[in-house]
Amino acid sequence: MAASTGLGRPVSPFTLPGGQLDGGTFVRRDYRLDERRGHPLVLAFYPGDDTSVCTKQLCSYSSGLETFTDLGAEVWGISPQGVDSHEAFARKYGLRIPLLADTDRSVARAFGIAAPGIGLRRAVFLIGPDGSLHWKHVALLGATFQPVETLALRLAELRTA
Repeated sequence: MAASTGLGRPVSPFTLPGGQLDGGTFVRRDYRLDERRGHPLVLAFYPGDDTSVCTKQLCSYSSGLETFTDLGAEVWGISPQGVDSHEAFARKYGLRIPLLADTDRSVARAFGIAAPGIGLRRAVFLIGPDGSLHWKHVALLGATFQPVETLALRLAELRTA
């Protein structure tokens, strides 16, 4: 997979296994980047399930889900843990966004955020409806994350572009 982090450049396609809570059922399936073509997509890379900052981040995005859907966007959480870990994490906190498993970190490497020791850097990438990278934020320390409001402003820019 080629690097895909240049702003305004097309993002290389990928497919990852994952799942999403639907009521009381965790629905597992493969998530393909190209299935979101024509709609904006927020990729929220996070280091680990059920860790302090990651939990705050994903709970925030899950509770703000309507903000994203009102802007026509979906949010995918991506980390190196497997789908079983994602299911337990989603159930524990009632997370409503899809959680994808990048267990070999190939997608994290393609986005330039793989990091020795921690697996990957906390990062958010906004993919436009045309499949190009519209905006990105890569955390240096990973102790903070981009709030729903910031992401909503960036998504709104896509509507006026």
